[in-house]
Amino acid sequence: MRRILFGSVLALSLFAAAAFGAQATGSSKEPLKVKSDTLTTDNEKKTATFEGKVVARQGDMTLYADRLVVSYSGPGNEVSQVEAFGNVRIVQLERQATGAHGVYDPKTARITLDGNPRVVSGEDVVTGKVIVYYVNEQKSVVTSGPKERVEAVIHPGGKDAGQKR
Repeated sequence: MRRILFGSVLALSLFAAAAFGAQATGSSKEPLKVKSDTLTTDNEKKTATFEGKVVARQGDMTLYADRLVVSYSGPGNEVSQVEAFGNVRIVQLERQATGAHGVYDPKTARITLDGNPRVVSGEDVVTGKVIVYYVNEQKSVVTSGPKERVEAVIHPGGKDAGQKR
């Protein structure tokens, strides 16, 4: 069980790292590269909206979405929220998180993934109604809905279970 939670934590941290760059990871060594069909900035509303086949990459992490909205505030125009809409997929190596919608709040260091969220690490899978990852606490909470329950499929030992350590 500990391995799947660790996998969930890593996969959900992809959302923060890929979408929000160095703020979430504490590392500014890798550049954040975002590609989309359009970019609209609104200085009055303090938003930057990437739309159409959005791909945000940083190092070995990639975020895909239909739309990514970055909100900023304060004198230094710090990121106050990042929200991904439609076909959200975060990938790093064999770890992947998917959902219809994702939100990162840097003030609380919390990532919320909903809309049939699913986290996959190797062969292990966790699903529920909402998956919340607390970046600073390295913990995640998966909640169920009225007609569905949290489900975890865990393969004991992983790929190298039969190998000597």
